[in-house]
Amino acid sequence: MTAPAAAARHRGRNRTLWFWLFVGPFVTGLVVFTYVPLLWSVALSFFDAHNTVTPTRFVGLDNYTAMLSDGAFVDSLRTFVVFTAFIVPTTYAFSLALALMVNRVRRARAFFRSVFFLPAACSYVVAALVWKTSLFNGVRFGLANTVLGWFGGDSVAWLSAADPPWYWLVVVTVRLWLQAGFYMILFLAGLQRIDPALYEAAAVDGARPGVQVLRHITLPQLRATSVAVVLLLVVNAFQAFDEFYNLLSDARGYPPYARPPLVYLYYVALGQGQNLGLGSAGAVILSLIVVVATVGQARWFGLGRREV
Repeated sequence: MTAPAAAARHRGRNRTLWFWLFVGPFVTGLVVFTYVPLLWSVALSFFDAHNTVTPTRFVGLDNYTAMLSDGAFVDSLRTFVVFTAFIVPTTYAFSLALALMVNRVRRARAFFRSVFFLPAACSYVVAALVWKTSLFNGVRFGLANTVLGWFGGDSVAWLSAADPPWYWLVVVTVRLWLQAGFYMILFLAGLQRIDPALYEAAAVDGARPGVQVLRHITLPQLRATSVAVVLLLVVNAFQAFDEFYNLLSDARGYPPYARPPLVYLYYVALGQGQNLGLGSAGAVILSLIVVVATVGQARWFGLGRREV
């Protein structure tokens, strides 16, 4: 072997060694703390596992049958669907509006971009507690009831009454405040990739600025970004837990209404019964629902389809 070839081989070995030194700890953590628990949860779903993470008695599909026939679990799926129907279009429209406004700013654009993105760095637990204790607190206190009092309105029990379901306003607004800035950044990136010549050509052709340009130029050019945003919003809606749990639970526990799937499974797996087999089966069912919904949306929007 010639000296240059030996030196090149040695450099290749060094690069491989440094690659695994940097990547190895993260890969190990991902496998140990993500993939192994995930596979173990799937295995537990076929066993009777009360108060233990060790499989005891094989029950086959009994856990899945029990979950699908559980009225509380089905209600939690309805809660997930309602929450998704509220939060996905609301966040999409609001984040797109923010992106359009920030994109039109000529001065201090970085400042406004940072201000609107800042809530995305806030903890969901902290934001939920602020909403609960300061904005929508009880019947007598809170900013919302104070404003209603200024206009002669009666105080509203925002979180403690199921009829009318005012708690949806609280849950949706806190999630909207937390995540709109993140999706605004995605839309901004998409807007900045649009060729300005398209807008110039539209102006020459007599297109009116505003809704007409938005409908025929901006939205079609944002199609890929819009699909990605909708998919992420649906997946994140499935993961809703912190805001529901911290807004609606109190010293008496969690109310029987507005339990999203993760809150319900939390009580099944870690509550008084601690039925980890049943909870694992519910988690697998939810994962399959999200996978099917995501793949269905991707095919509906033509994600990955080659444009001709």
